[in-house]
Amino acid sequence: MKKNLVKEDLNRVISYILKPELEDQDKKQIIDDAVENFNDYVNPGWLKYRKAVSTDATFVEWRDEGEHFYDVYGQDFIDCLGGFGIFMCGHRNPEIMKVVRAQLDHQALHSQELLDPLRGYLAKALADITPGDLQYCFFTNGGAEAVEMALKLARIASGDGRWFISTVHGFHGKSMGAISVGGKDTYRTPYTPMVQQVQHVEYGNAEAMRTAIHNLKAVGEPIAAVILEPIQGEAGVIIPPPGYLKEVRKICDEAGVFLILDEIQTGMGRTGTMFRCEAEGVVPDIMTYGKAFGGGIMPITGIIARPHLWIKKLQDNPWILGSPTFGGNPLCCSAALATIKHMLEHNIPQQAKEKGAYFKAGLQKVASMYPEVIQEVRGIGLMMGVEFHSCELGYATAKGLFSRHVMTAGTLVNAKTIRFEPSATIKYEDIDMVLKKFQDAVADTAEEFAETENIG
Repeated sequence: MKKNLVKEDLNRVISYILKPELEDQDKKQIIDDAVENFNDYVNPGWLKYRKAVSTDATFVEWRDEGEHFYDVYGQDFIDCLGGFGIFMCGHRNPEIMKVVRAQLDHQALHSQELLDPLRGYLAKALADITPGDLQYCFFTNGGAEAVEMALKLARIASGDGRWFISTVHGFHGKSMGAISVGGKDTYRTPYTPMVQQVQHVEYGNAEAMRTAIHNLKAVGEPIAAVILEPIQGEAGVIIPPPGYLKEVRKICDEAGVFLILDEIQTGMGRTGTMFRCEAEGVVPDIMTYGKAFGGGIMPITGIIARPHLWIKKLQDNPWILGSPTFGGNPLCCSAALATIKHMLEHNIPQQAKEKGAYFKAGLQKVASMYPEVIQEVRGIGLMMGVEFHSCELGYATAKGLFSRHVMTAGTLVNAKTIRFEPSATIKYEDIDMVLKKFQDAVADTAEEFAETENIG
């Protein structure tokens, strides 16, 4: 009896997917099902969490295109959250979709045993667009998994290196190794003890890094790597002082320590160059990438490393680093290949640089009008953060934006900051519309909190 009910339920759900247009009764049913299923089968806290920055928990997204997504009733939202940085080329970019559809028509996943050519083509393309002598690639499925591979590679390639040095407020994902090098107690404390032999230092302070490495070496503790974000994303878009990354590179070279740069959020054109380390004139030993790498179509992430890390042990046993079943599968590789092609042909990094400067200037203008609400506007390219004087002011403004059909959200480590990470294909008319709605939302927040004398 239960199997029959499951089959009936699945037939109904799949019919929604297959329908060109939903009927009115379908739309209501999908919303009711979504709320019930999230409460009963996903996480009962999820809906409550989302309501903190929304006006209606029953908004259910169903379709997307360009810089917009739509709920089941067709209500249009401008996406300035960008899936935390995924949609650099827009939603369902037609050039990338065309390639993925073609690949799906002849092969989706691979045998795991024979050579799959797209993985090789993608690795070569990535080596061609990354700085310095970064060369060897390993493809994964999510950002945290890529960080895990980077940490494992650093340990095995260093020989006896065991320690990692990371930064306070850094964010590298939520798997056990990734959260161990993360720098926010909220995400670490529930899982302690973490992976041991991780030391955190102040971000942006090269001397703190130098001292940490010196002290560990002085007491005989071998260090595998330093891991950094070129710009701290989830900390609230924190940009380090000029020359910081170069100095850290120098410190690592002097100490014989590998440098891992986490470009999962900053890479693929987000900050105005294909990868942020290019703008800083720094070549890491290992670099992680992801988010926009699959063109907003398919999930694919990974690492690329310099040749000297690919030691004989890794060549003798290619499986030792890891064996993600779906990592580097043909369908995801086709999306990444099409994404790189699209980014080069349409100069996505330059678009991000120019539109980001325009967008940031507009945000700063609003900030200057409401200094009692907004503390600071930060950002490079289309990776921007607006920090408020309190979490409550940020929540209220994000809620006001959502009510005006602009999607954004707070950063995970710094709840006072909301992010703006739209696609590089966003039109200037849409930027102007977002800025107008942002000004209106901030004005409402200022008025609301002035009445309760809880502002500033």
